[in-house]
Amino acid sequence: MRVTIYSASSATIHKQYFDAARELAEYLHKAKVEIVFGGGATGLMGQLADTYVELGGDILGIMPQFMKDIEWAHPGVKRFIFTETMNQRKEKLIEGTDAIIALPGGTGTLEELFEVITLKRLGLFTKPIIILNTNGYYDHLRAMLEHCVTEDFMIEKHLTMWSFVDHPHEVFPAIQSAEEWKEDAINYTVPREVDSL
Repeated sequence: MRVTIYSASSATIHKQYFDAARELAEYLHKAKVEIVFGGGATGLMGQLADTYVELGGDILGIMPQFMKDIEWAHPGVKRFIFTETMNQRKEKLIEGTDAIIALPGGTGTLEELFEVITLKRLGLFTKPIIILNTNGYYDHLRAMLEHCVTEDFMIEKHLTMWSFVDHPHEVFPAIQSAEEWKEDAINYTVPREVDSL
C-alpha cells in the first residue's frame, strides 16, 4: 500500500504534534506501507521522515526544485521527485496513492487537503481521505465542513468523502472502512435547489 501524507513544515509547534507524527510513522512502518510526502526536513514532515528512514521504511519525497535549491529537502530521504511547480508537486503527491492522510498543518497543508477533497467531490480522485485530528486541531474545520452542508453549499453525502480520527492507530482502520467513492460523483456534486426567499 502507498499512502500520501500532508503535514506541516513548522518547527515551532507543540511537542504533542511531533509525538503523533512519530507514532504514525511507526504504525505505518509495521504495516509495511510506502509513504509519499512533501520531502521537507523540518516540522512534522521532518519528524515523519526521520522516523521512517531510521526504521528503514520506504519513503518518497516530492518537492519543487526551488525548495531543493534552498536546501529544504530531507537529507536522509534517498528517493525524490523534483518538480518545476507547486501544482506539479500536488499532482505527483496523489499519483498512484491508495489513501491520503492529513496531519495538522498550516496553509500549505490546508491547500493540499482542500484540493484533494475538491477532486474527490468531482470524481477525479476516489481514494480515502483521513484527517488526523491530534489534540482537536481540526475541530473547527470539521464544524466548517458540516456548516457547508447545513447551508446547502454541499450535500450530506459529501461528509463521507473524509474521516476524522483522533489517534494514529485509528488511521489504518479508517482507511479500510472508508466508504467507496465512485468516478461518477460529479453527478451529485451540486446541492439540491432550494426555494428562493
